[in-house]
Amino acid sequence: MGKHSARFLMEKGAKVVGVADSKGTIVNPDGLDLDTLISLKADGCSVIEYAEGQKLKRDAVVGVECDIWIPAARPDVVHGDNVGQMKTKLVVEGANIPFTYDAEKYLYERGVIVVPDFIANTGGVICGAMEYQSMSQGAAMDVIAEKVHENTAQVLERAWREKITPRDAAVELATERVKRAMTTRRWSIF
Repeated sequence: MGKHSARFLMEKGAKVVGVADSKGTIVNPDGLDLDTLISLKADGCSVIEYAEGQKLKRDAVVGVECDIWIPAARPDVVHGDNVGQMKTKLVVEGANIPFTYDAEKYLYERGVIVVPDFIANTGGVICGAMEYQSMSQGAAMDVIAEKVHENTAQVLERAWREKITPRDAAVELATERVKRAMTTRRWSIF
């Protein structure tokens, strides 16, 4: 997830300033070369072997100053003990449950937008459904882009309107959709 997110954002003009793996974090405010990092990982090396950056401990990635912070591998990375170190404007949760609820709420109260994991990283599920319907990879990618964009917009609009966290808005939206689907299929338990 991290590699693909980085590539996508770099194609849009973004600069990747920090990455981490199980061995450590590498940071360079001037930007990191994604192809070099990918080659290092393909060769079985750690990102900390990247030559042009500051090497830090693995968990130091939480404090890397950036515009968009994407946790893309492990759960429970950000919690009450380290959320105060974050220096970002937007979090897009690529991993499953990378933040505790309290950490998300802390950021929300400070004006940081957190796009919840089950909204941001649904591409695999959508792609599986598209494959089941025998759609091409290109068509699947188009549907993924459309659905993730649409769902993110709905969640953020609801969060703003109701003054609740994006996760709370996403849970409300998901619950409404499940209830509607169950009612349509006459499986109402609500």
